[in-house]
Amino acid sequence: MEAFWSLAGMAGAAFVAATLLPAQSEAVFLGLLAARTVDPPTLFLVASLANTAGSVVNWWLGRLIARHGIDKLPRRLRPDPRRLAQAQGWFARFGWPSLLFAWLPIGGDPLTFVAGTLNYPLGRFILLVFIGKAARYVAVWAGWAAMA
Repeated sequence: MEAFWSLAGMAGAAFVAATLLPAQSEAVFLGLLAARTVDPPTLFLVASLANTAGSVVNWWLGRLIARHGIDKLPRRLRPDPRRLAQAQGWFARFGWPSLLFAWLPIGGDPLTFVAGTLNYPLGRFILLVFIGKAARYVAVWAGWAAMA
């Protein structure tokens, strides 16, 4: 039962960390690796999938804004139209490879939002974001294993 709650906590932390809310999931991942209460490959899979799911929420929010307009959001939640246009231009310039960097602490989450505003295909989005986020957890896991 402890493993279930550990994995549920990991899923929650990874999901929230991938949304536009400020949060980190690496500390939870490392803590659970160190506690040895769950199977590391299962922990890795749960973290990667939940982190990707949080990014899908960002994509979906971006898609809603593209469909219904920024002015439908409450003022305090509206992105700056100028900065949004800049981000869209950046995404258009660098294209799909930029989604492999959705794991970055600064800019990664907004990048997934921008992909939604540009109606980037959801299936490709999920695949690319999953690859990047899984690679990040592999790097964290490998770093921990090297020090353990």
